[in-house]
Amino acid sequence: MATNYKDYYKILGVDRNASEKEIKSAYRKLARKYHPDVNPGDKAAEEKFKEVSEAYEVLTDKEKRSKYDQFGQYWEQAGAPGQGGPGAGWPGGGDFTFDFGGFDQTGQRVDFGGEGGFDLFEMLFGDKRGATQTRRRHAPPATGRDIESEMEISLEDAFTGTKKSFAINGRRIEVTIPKGVRDGQKIRLTGQGEEGPAGRGNLYIKMKIRPHPIFERSDDDLKMEAAVDYITAALGGEITVPTLSGRVTMKIPAGTSGGRTFRLPGQGMPKMKDSGRGNLYVKAQIEIPQHISAKEREMLEEIKKLRAG
Repeated sequence: MATNYKDYYKILGVDRNASEKEIKSAYRKLARKYHPDVNPGDKAAEEKFKEVSEAYEVLTDKEKRSKYDQFGQYWEQAGAPGQGGPGAGWPGGGDFTFDFGGFDQTGQRVDFGGEGGFDLFEMLFGDKRGATQTRRRHAPPATGRDIESEMEISLEDAFTGTKKSFAINGRRIEVTIPKGVRDGQKIRLTGQGEEGPAGRGNLYIKMKIRPHPIFERSDDDLKMEAAVDYITAALGGEITVPTLSGRVTMKIPAGTSGGRTFRLPGQGMPKMKDSGRGNLYVKAQIEIPQHISAKEREMLEEIKKLRAG
């Protein structure tokens, strides 16, 4: 039983009637602020980042949010057997193969999976943790009905591609999520739906990519903001910015103003239908120090006089 109640709305700083868009916007702002990459070695920031991520995970899942609003600190127990029906989440999986349709440029069959070590059919048809936005679709009369559900992955998973493990009927397999998969794309797992007299229907999984604290995705491109100190902005220089594959150095021309956007070719997402990657667009945010030394103030006053004269 939960003993420490967490007000997820208060953690994200949003109203209880906030829309999903407002929740995502609040999460992105806070996650960027407390992300471990921005605060290396800061345990307090790391814990705050985990707390913000936990709040986002619950409030952007319709079923979890509904239980949280209804049961408060006991929302997870409300999903246990005998306590109000199935809960929410993606605990299950299955060891099967799917074909990618238009997603795979080779046209070949690709394996697919989600978070490892669980049973997909328990997820779809309800266990103590329940199903995630599952609904059935009509299929030809002689076969079982199709099933549609949703899986959430990170932007890093979509960037690199990843292998996941599923278990079903005592068997475990390793399956692959290809590089460049986009939010909202559907993956068909042939013959893994409901069973009927002439065989099983299909399982359709809609991909949901979690918002990233630093990068915003637009098709194959990525966008981000980068702090540029006022001296570098005035005189020109270089800054280092993160990418999903590491860090790169970019040049800042003298006289750069706040809001100016720079394009870094080939530093975006992998392209599914073509080789190569999209672009990374970096928007400059001029950083003015809140505190300066007496010597710095003296020099700035001199510059001010020179410009006024």
